[in-house]
Amino acid sequence: MTTQLPKGFRLATINAGFRQTVRPDICLAVSDFPAVTAAVFTQAAFVAAPVIVAREQVRNGRPMRAVLINTGQANACTGEEGIANCRETLRWTANACGLQATEILPASTGVIGAQMKMDLWEKAIPKLAPKLGSASVKEFADAMRTTDAFPKFSGAAIATENGTITLAGMAKGAGMICPDMATMLCVVLCDALVPLDVWQRMFREAVNVTFNRVTVDGDTSTNDTVYGLANGASGVTPEGHDLSLLRAALEKILGELAYMLVRDGEGATKVLRIAVTGAADDADAEKVARTVGHSQLVKTAMYGKDANWGRIVAAVGRSGASFQAKDVRVSLCGVELFRDEQPVAIDFDALLEEPLQGRDIAIDISLGSGGGSYTLLASDLTHAYVDCNAAYRS
Repeated sequence: MTTQLPKGFRLATINAGFRQTVRPDICLAVSDFPAVTAAVFTQAAFVAAPVIVAREQVRNGRPMRAVLINTGQANACTGEEGIANCRETLRWTANACGLQATEILPASTGVIGAQMKMDLWEKAIPKLAPKLGSASVKEFADAMRTTDAFPKFSGAAIATENGTITLAGMAKGAGMICPDMATMLCVVLCDALVPLDVWQRMFREAVNVTFNRVTVDGDTSTNDTVYGLANGASGVTPEGHDLSLLRAALEKILGELAYMLVRDGEGATKVLRIAVTGAADDADAEKVARTVGHSQLVKTAMYGKDANWGRIVAAVGRSGASFQAKDVRVSLCGVELFRDEQPVAIDFDALLEEPLQGRDIAIDISLGSGGGSYTLLASDLTHAYVDCNAAYRS
């Protein structure tokens, strides 16, 4: 798969040797022009140094020129030294690339608590700058990976009467994934000319219905960050219908990346699409979807290809949502298994034997006739998840 890089952006990657010597662990995206910038960060109480610095950088809507990402070191819970180190990496990058440090957004991922390896940073940055323009979208996404099994990237091209708008999104994340922004980093580059308030509102709304509706393990990280830079290099200012097309394309890209996060959940073999309808309101529907999606019993049943509807019903019952038990109906892979407070009289094991072999598993839950609804993507839970995370620091 090839994703086109939007006009006016250059990418570079390099291996600094933070944790391994094979795959690149620093990536840099630079815009040739100041870009209107949207950013969404983790809502956790403990936030990493790059989140603290980036929040200051984007304050007051200042345009940005670059995004600098490293893997192998989260630079989280590292105190004032960690913040100072983050700022120093931005100064080195700015000097090497002819930018201002205040125009560069940082992002980091890796083990919490370790200080940055500044000697390796100092050696790497001068070698990184000359490589600008040499990396592809796929290579940039590959450099963002930690425990990810594959690079995650997506793109879109929008044809308008005044020209073509191009978007490209790159993300990383496989574990520690749960909304309020999950251990995930994402950068979206766009060459449209969009007003700041329009771009920021569009971006927040797209994040809310994509990345904020996925879960792998219920854990939210210290570093979760999504950046969106629109530099206007295409010369196209989308309005009316074209603006709607841009909004849809952005949501599509983030939706595809969010799906990839769940599909790549550490050790995951299934993507559970939990759709709740008929709730009193959206908040109640969300309670049910999240309770089911976070249930270890549901997740392990899906890994075992077991049509155990009882685990789903039990999770619905303890969700805290308001509903009448007699109104609840549950279907798995399109087969209704539960209604009227009892199982449907069918041989559901035989009917679901083949569908449960697939990767995508639909869990549909109706709570009644209310107007509330919510859809959540969740992974299953496997032996490999335990193996991966038990050995994460070793």
